[in-house]
Amino acid sequence: MTSFGFHASHEQIGPRALLEAVMHAERAGFDAAMCSDHFSPWSTRQGESGFAWSWLGSALQATGMPFGVVNAPGQRYHPAIIAQAIGTLGAMYPGRFWAALGTGEASNEHITGDPWPRKDVRAARLRECVDVIRALLAGEEVSHDGLVRVDRARLWTRPEQPPALVGAAVSVATARWCAEWADGLITVNAPTAHLREMIDAYRDAGGRGPLHLQVHVSWAPEQAQAEAIAYDQWRSNVFAPPVCWDLETVEHFDVVSADVPAQRVAEVVNVSADLGRHVGWLEEYVELGFDQIALHHVGQEQRGFIDAFGAEVLPKLRPAG
Repeated sequence: MTSFGFHASHEQIGPRALLEAVMHAERAGFDAAMCSDHFSPWSTRQGESGFAWSWLGSALQATGMPFGVVNAPGQRYHPAIIAQAIGTLGAMYPGRFWAALGTGEASNEHITGDPWPRKDVRAARLRECVDVIRALLAGEEVSHDGLVRVDRARLWTRPEQPPALVGAAVSVATARWCAEWADGLITVNAPTAHLREMIDAYRDAGGRGPLHLQVHVSWAPEQAQAEAIAYDQWRSNVFAPPVCWDLETVEHFDVVSADVPAQRVAEVVNVSADLGRHVGWLEEYVELGFDQIALHHVGQEQRGFIDAFGAEVLPKLRPAG
């Protein structure tokens, strides 16, 4: 049975309010949660970017839900530090934490002052990081000299069962590549034909583990309000790779998105005041075989969305009885 999670967007909501939101989501009937891990928002209008790893400890303690995070090791984060963070949360909250690993975006990673590598180099770097993280979580002492460097690292605090390392992908090619190393796959909402192709590529290449989907939605009691929320908060997020990977600052995103038409936003966000339409969209994702669907209401106010979806959407997506 598909579980339905709440996506906590650190780029849009301050950490205290986000903690209150995820606690409210659990009370409203959400099964799980996940969060982003950004240093910078996508727009000055979003205006936040709390530190995900500090927040995750509080969120796991404050709720009983499983949590995931999407992280990009290799530049802003050394993989040994990410292994330590994963290991500590896994030891404190057994069976409740997973981490998705991806190649990242320049908007978060440029802060180190290091050059932003080509996509193929970023993928090779991530693959090295995955091997380092797995070895450390397995209790090995790790030394490594490559695109990342590690010298005699060892984790002294580890969980009995290492948390899942999930592959983050938005393209069919990356989904197929993730099958080499990942314990599951996560992607974002897209046309169902594309999602089906990604799933097939991952599974046909031997990909194991659960399938996660993050779904961007915008809901409000009135259609015009739902459209205005999506346009204000998410029009900087309509650009396909490599643009979204390579722009460096919120000012860049705000300039290139100044004239984005509203219809373009509706191509990447499920925008509707009709809760029944949201049920229909989500039923299509369930039928594709996703094991966990994390709902991201792109507005900064979450309570109305949580209450409405908890009462009117999630019950219609679960088997009767």
